[in-house]
Amino acid sequence: MGKRLTQIATRTGDDGTTGLGDNTRVSKGSLRVHAMGEVDELNSHIGVLLCEELPEGVSDVLVEIQHQLFNLGGELSIPGFELLKAEAVEALDDALAHYNAQLPKLQEFILPAGNRAASQAHVCRTVARRAERAVVTLGTEESLRDAPRQYLNRLSDLMFVLARVCNRINGGDDVYWKSERLARSQSQE
Repeated sequence: MGKRLTQIATRTGDDGTTGLGDNTRVSKGSLRVHAMGEVDELNSHIGVLLCEELPEGVSDVLVEIQHQLFNLGGELSIPGFELLKAEAVEALDDALAHYNAQLPKLQEFILPAGNRAASQAHVCRTVARRAERAVVTLGTEESLRDAPRQYLNRLSDLMFVLARVCNRINGGDDVYWKSERLARSQSQE
């Protein structure tokens, strides 16, 4: 990887470019930099989620995700480099299976709401989807491995499940969407 930061205000980006991990300079408006920024924002939102009261084991999962997102950002910053391993995607699959098994099946849509932890997990879910779209868009212009896209896709699913898990802290529940059409059809039964 490129040099470690020893100085933050270098002024080298004043011209609208930034350095990648391979020491090349690209526009701050490039698809690659956009994808890196989305992953960085996602990691920051997970940091906020970690400030909340969380069910047992969730903090450990989230800290590992932060490390993997840092790997993903590093991989995006060095074209052609691999940092995010397939095992990281498998770990998300395992976490999904574990936490989803604790939840009742959904019978209707839920709102991105509830307690603070659940609401922040929903923010993480939507930012993960945005990061995934940015990586997919980058992949239309440049060659990328499948793992970054798969990781973000799985992560957004996990954040949805974790939001539901968090809503059950202290006996809570999901916040269900009040569909007028659904209400009408149920009243006619």
